[in-house]
Amino acid sequence: MTDVSRILSAIEQGDPNAADQLLPLVYDELRRLAAVQMAREKPGQTLDATALVHEAYLRLVGDQHFANRRHFFAAAAEAMRRILLDRARRKKRLKHGGGLRQRELKEDDRIEPPPDERLLALDEALGRLAEAHPELAELVKLRYFAQLTVEQAAELLGLSPRTVKRNWVYASAWLRRAIDREAGAHPDAPSAE
Repeated sequence: MTDVSRILSAIEQGDPNAADQLLPLVYDELRRLAAVQMAREKPGQTLDATALVHEAYLRLVGDQHFANRRHFFAAAAEAMRRILLDRARRKKRLKHGGGLRQRELKEDDRIEPPPDERLLALDEALGRLAEAHPELAELVKLRYFAQLTVEQAAELLGLSPRTVKRNWVYASAWLRRAIDREAGAHPDAPSAE
């Protein structure tokens, strides 16, 4: 049993000091996950990677119970995704176009949805994928949002790298079709690379 798994078990058993021991062990990895998430956001965000880690950690250590390290980091990636989605939804609800500024378009300007809208479209498609294929949605969260390699995702999911690659290609194609049908082509959707 790893230190993280041992501490997660202690948290579940009600040890009041265990949560304080967990953060130093997982902080660097959570910070890496947050940096990946924030790299997809528009520059000038009021939320930075450190704040995202802290907000996600507060959501995680509350009432939730984790079976193991894999479950904890998958939940962390999901918490970060949900925090960013909540922020994107709040911005979109603002009056007069969600804070967008009007500008004159030139003939050669490409019109693409802002990153918040692409994230929302991806989230909607991912929700539909989770209904049809929950295991593929879990893989997308690990590969796209947590930026795990094929080998890392295979290890966490208990699958062979070959199966993960095959599932990744299928899930990526499924999501692209779902997003294209709803909102047009999005360059930030997961790819089968």
